[in-house]
Amino acid sequence: MKIAIIQMDIVFGDPRENMKNAAALIARAVEESAPDVVMLPELWTTGYDLERLDEITEFGAEDVRAFVKQQAVKHGIHLVAGSVANRSEAGVANTMLVYDKTGEEICSYSKAHLFRLMNEEKYLIAGESSGHFSMDGVACAGMICYDIRFPEWMRKHAVEGTEVFFVVAEWPAPRTDHWRALLQSRAIENQAFVVACNRVGSDPANTFGGHSMVISPWGEILAEADEDAAILIATIDRKQVNEIRNKITVFEDRRPSLYTK
Repeated sequence: MKIAIIQMDIVFGDPRENMKNAAALIARAVEESAPDVVMLPELWTTGYDLERLDEITEFGAEDVRAFVKQQAVKHGIHLVAGSVANRSEAGVANTMLVYDKTGEEICSYSKAHLFRLMNEEKYLIAGESSGHFSMDGVACAGMICYDIRFPEWMRKHAVEGTEVFFVVAEWPAPRTDHWRALLQSRAIENQAFVVACNRVGSDPANTFGGHSMVISPWGEILAEADEDAAILIATIDRKQVNEIRNKITVFEDRRPSLYTK
């Protein structure tokens, strides 16, 4: 599975401009590397313009869904379309969308853990469902930014079969060391690939750190970007997951009865 991670800057509060930019970057990634999967960052249509989400986004993210479907079919790719503001009668969720190459939506996962340091709990509602999906027969799961600080959430998905974690983020630059360490730890402890897409650039309150990464189930960094906009390419082989899980039998040796609160 060849993956192209689009580490992009985001125009604050301007979905139309961000979709235009994303279309150009997706086309460039496809032309340059012919990936199976293309990936975008968290809240890539709006950035953290949380106060205006009701004004600048469509109900049900219908415009973004149409855009993502069109891009997936046009380029014949699986599109892990970051996450977007998803308005409903209940409120606004931060929802990861994944479409396959036929244009079918195969994942709609809303961020389970809201990050108080960026006021998410004031403007967003937390998701209640898992991030599981299957891509070309590979068991995958979606995670959004702050989710990676909750190892029990990712372990739940790994125990249920996840082989590849797709992590989308707007992770601030001052905590880049945490980003790198957490991603590597989640890959090692879950013996799974971690494919992580962060944004770059700034908004009125934050500067973002980039360093999108692809990490093997052994914890090896297979590819990593720096702090600049980039298209990061990596190829992963799911066979490594079983090889490592059979070598160090973490899942067989777990004692869940000791872990419950």
